Amino acid sequence: MAFPTETVWTFGRLLQWTTRFLTERGAETPRLDAEVLLAHAQGCRRIDLYTRFDEPASEEVRDRFRQLVRQRAEGCPVAYLVGRKEFFSLEFEVDPAVLIPRPSTETLVAESINRLRAWAEPTILDVGTGSGNIAVTLAKYLPTARITAVDISAAALGLAQRNAERHAVADRITFLHGDLFTPLPCHASFDAIVSNPPYIADEELPHLPIGVRQYEPEIAYRGGPGGLTVVERLIRQAADFLRPSGYLLLEIGAAQEQPVRRLIESLSPLHLEPTIYDTDRHPRVLVARRLSPAEAARLGKFHEQAISQLATVNSPQDREAEAL
Repeated sequence: MAFPTETVWTFGRLLQWTTRFLTERGAETPRLDAEVLLAHAQGCRRIDLYTRFDEPASEEVRDRFRQLVRQRAEGCPVAYLVGRKEFFSLEFEVDPAVLIPRPSTETLVAESINRLRAWAEPTILDVGTGSGNIAVTLAKYLPTARITAVDISAAALGLAQRNAERHAVADRITFLHGDLFTPLPCHASFDAIVSNPPYIADEELPHLPIGVRQYEPEIAYRGGPGGLTVVERLIRQAADFLRPSGYLLLEIGAAQEQPVRRLIESLSPLHLEPTIYDTDRHPRVLVARRLSPAEAARLGKFHEQAISQLATVNSPQDREAEAL
C-alpha cells in the first residue's frame, strides 16, 4: 500500500484517504480506525489531530502510518496495533495473548460494582482474567475490595499484572495461574465470582470476523458445542467457593440466556435472579446468589407449603367433588 506522491499529505488528507481505503476493505469503523492509527504514528492524542488537519505529516510519520494501515487492512485489530484498549474509561495494555476488552463486558463490571458497592471489604474472584480489565476496574471502583484473578495463560497473567500496576491496584489483586478454580486453596471462599468465560459456540467460529479468528487467542473465546463447555464447568463448581449471600455474575452470549439459566437451575444450588441486559437490550449477564441459611430455610418452608397446598387441591375428596 502506498499513498499517492503528487500531493502534500496533511493529517487531514491522510485521514480522508485512509478512511476511504479501509471502507473499501470492509472495516466496520474506518474513520475511527484511521484516527487512532494516525495518532499512534504521530505519538499524540487522537483529539489533537483535530487542530492539525492542515499540518503536513512528516515522512517518518507517514511511513509508520502506512505500515499500520496495511496491517489493519489485512484484518489485524486496531487494539493490537496500538497496544492498548479503553475499557470503563480506563486504558489497558493489550496484545495477542489476551482477548480485546469489549463494551459488552462493561455491563458485567457495572452490575458487579452496583451489587458490591455497599459491602465493607468484598472479596472477589475473577475467573479468566485475560488482560485484567475486569479485576483492575473492580479494584479501581471498589477501593476496599480484595480480588483474586485466575487465568490459564501465563502470558495473559503477566500482562494483567502490568495493567494492575499501571492503575496502582496491584497490592489488592492476587494473580493465580491455572484452569478455573484449580489454583485456589480448597478453603477459599468469596463474596462474588465474576467471569467472562469463553462462550462462542464451535458452530459460530467460521462466521467470526477475521480479526477474531486469525488474531485473538482462541482459548479465550472458544466455548465448545453450544458455547457452554467452560460455562458448565464453572457453574458446577462456583457454589463451593461462594460465601452465603455471595454472587455469581456471568457474562453470556445473547442467545444463551435460557440454556445457561437451565444449567444453573439443574447443576447448582444457587438462586437465580433476573437477567441483566446490555445497552443494546441483549441478555448479557446472569446473576445467581448463594442463599444465607436463614433465606434457604424460608425458601424451603415456602416450597413445603406450596407442595402441601398442591396436594390438598388434588386430594381424592377434591377429585370426587369435581366429578359431581
